Amino acid sequence: MAISKAVIGAVVGVLLVGVIGGGAALLYANPGVINKAATPEPPAKGELARFATGTITRLETPAALEQAPAYVFKTREGADTRLSDFRGKVVVVNLWAMWCAPCRTEMPTLATLSQHYAGRDVVVLPINVDATPDAIADARSFIDVHEPLPMYSDPKFQLPFELPGKGKMPQTVLLDRQGRIRAYFSGEADWASPEAKALIDALLAEPA
Repeated sequence: MAISKAVIGAVVGVLLVGVIGGGAALLYANPGVINKAATPEPPAKGELARFATGTITRLETPAALEQAPAYVFKTREGADTRLSDFRGKVVVVNLWAMWCAPCRTEMPTLATLSQHYAGRDVVVLPINVDATPDAIADARSFIDVHEPLPMYSDPKFQLPFELPGKGKMPQTVLLDRQGRIRAYFSGEADWASPEAKALIDALLAEPA
């Protein structure tokens, strides 16, 4: 018996509606199927996350702790040094350059922080990343105005990419006494603020 094209079309249409409708019902009943793909889980925060307030609200505190990189940079006199050379102290690593206006703006707060912790197991370690001899000379003159901060340099501009900020400037990284990266911040901040000092006090209070 011949079946008209209209009848066949109607049957196919009913089947398609059923399939589409069933699929929609499945997704509606399981919204996580879409949500999981669209919104990945944020990285876990470390125990220092409670200090991400005020001027350091954007502080990152990784739950998985990693050692600071073994990258070599230079002292003022040109000798090789590494972050591991400061192990045993809480280290505030600040990466800066003369061409970075926010870097220069926050430098007085780092000097105040260094003065506040004088004689304690805290090292404020600004590392300049200017590349040319003239720029490095300007950086020396600039840092000398902000006593007691020392002069360190990375003229290859590589260390900012070795650390979690991945090249962002300014970039500040806090290391515990074991040389592990405990927190980091990209951008300008007031490092003499009560919240910054509370963060460093917490690291100082940890067992050596």
